[in-house]
Amino acid sequence: QVQLVESGGGLVQPGGSLRLSCAASGFSLDDYVIGWFRQAPGMEREAVSCVSGRNGGTTYTPSVRGRFTISRDPAENTVYLQMNSLKPEDTGVYYCATARIMWLSLASADYSIWGQGTQVTVSS
Repeated sequence: QVQLVESGGGLVQPGGSLRLSCAASGFSLDDYVIGWFRQAPGMEREAVSCVSGRNGGTTYTPSVRGRFTISRDPAENTVYLQMNSLKPEDTGVYYCATARIMWLSLASADYSIWGQGTQVTVSS
């Protein structure tokens, strides 16, 4: 069964850190671009970052650049999102998704397989 499962969310104070995981089963991430997206209550879903499963290339939305780091572990068939210096505006449900494309994309329309999401809450 083709599946993505996110984990690692939780409640953290401003300035804190979390590491999210996106584990794939039923297929290899090596042939995909893997993206992280987030959705805050009452807001549209927005892209956070993506990584190429082929060559490890990455891109980030400007609001998280320098604070978040996306990485992949081919042996574990898992992608991670290390989030540092978290802010209240980073709060939301974080989703990982895969796109079978040859370029890095932050457009959700390019992504076809989605996980169920993990909640991240940044609050004091």
